[in-house]
Formats: sequence, C-alpha cells, structure tokens
Amino acid sequence: MNNTYEVVPDIISCKDLDYLSDMFQWNYGGYKSLINSLELIKDPEIKSMLEKVAQTLYGNMQAVLNILEVKNEHQ
Repeated sequence: MNNTYEVVPDIISCKDLDYLSDMFQWNYGGYKSLINSLELIKDPEIKSMLEKVAQTLYGNMQAVLNILEVKNEHQ
C-alpha cells in the first residue's frame, strides 16, 4: 500500500502527538530543574549561561504548544 499525497494532510497522528508530548516533557523537565537550581548558583557567568539555557527550553515548550494550538484551530 503506497499512499502519496499532492498536499500533505493537516493532521497530527497519534504517533506525532506522542512525540510532541515527549518533546514537551523533556524540555519541561530540564526547564524545571534549571529554574529550581538557579538560586543555588553563585557564579554569575554560569548563572547567566543557565538562564539562557532555561530560556531556550521555555521557547521549545512554547513551540510545541503553538503547533498544537494551530492544529486545534483547524478542527
């Protein structure tokens, strides 16, 4: 069975949703750990670097949520 599409369907499969969920959880876990640990970091250079990492992880979480929001609007 070979399905080909001229236009890719605008859907999220169960497998896609599982992967998006995993991506969100990986980023959330890292973000939560960093945010909870920042107050313990005394070195300003390291703290600044970790704050940038936390911002990246937060941005990744927002990107996943935006994908789901856009797909939800099309239903």
